[in-house]
Amino acid sequence: MAETQSATLKLDGAGPVYDQIRRAIRDLVVGGAWPPGTPVPPEHALMEQLGTSRMTVHRALVQLAREGLITRRRRSGTVVASPPASHAMFDILSIPEEIERLGQDYAYEILAREVGKVSPEVAERFGLKRSDRIVHLLVLHRGDGRPHVLEERIIHLAAVAAAAGEFFAEVPPGDWLLQNSLWSQAEHAISAVGASVQEAGLLEIAETEPCLLVERRTWNQDRPVTAVRLLYPGPRHRFVGRFGPYGPA
Repeated sequence: MAETQSATLKLDGAGPVYDQIRRAIRDLVVGGAWPPGTPVPPEHALMEQLGTSRMTVHRALVQLAREGLITRRRRSGTVVASPPASHAMFDILSIPEEIERLGQDYAYEILAREVGKVSPEVAERFGLKRSDRIVHLLVLHRGDGRPHVLEERIIHLAAVAAAAGEFFAEVPPGDWLLQNSLWSQAEHAISAVGASVQEAGLLEIAETEPCLLVERRTWNQDRPVTAVRLLYPGPRHRFVGRFGPYGPA
């Protein structure tokens, strides 16, 4: 087994500490500083080095294991995993980051928020049971004041109970979920659709203008966490992915 590398973990100060730890370790793995087989420092050592709690360190390592970057063994410890033969990992991207990468000022507006049982229309659209308790949201994201994407999202209260009392005044729903929930599986689909009259009005496009619909569902083990429909004005957007054995290059 390889010896522990001397590369120092550096936290970037952005977002929850557990996610900073996850990104710091991921960068060392993907960048080759910690090759496959490298022992990952134990939780108590990371606690001392980073000045954080065991729960925070544990959460970061659990997420890295779910992403396939590390392998946790009860007796021999945690090591960097060997890359799978065929695997592409999709990051769950932040819409504010997506817009800011374009050099635009980000803003969002919660257009609608409902808490409780599923309506027949929402149940049909998202494939839900009428007995499911959810938060149902409609959110418009803007870049430089111009509509960028229309988000319709449901959050399962059985998985994320805290969402019932959250009004998303400071942080948009997608980013709030990244900070306050865990996911282990994701399903991702992209299709071309026509906007409804209401959607076209909100996106400030013609009713006949085509759109790109991104549909995503996430689960924590077998428990659904959230489902989202992201409607992008087609002519303004394109999606590009480039992947290596550990995910996006």
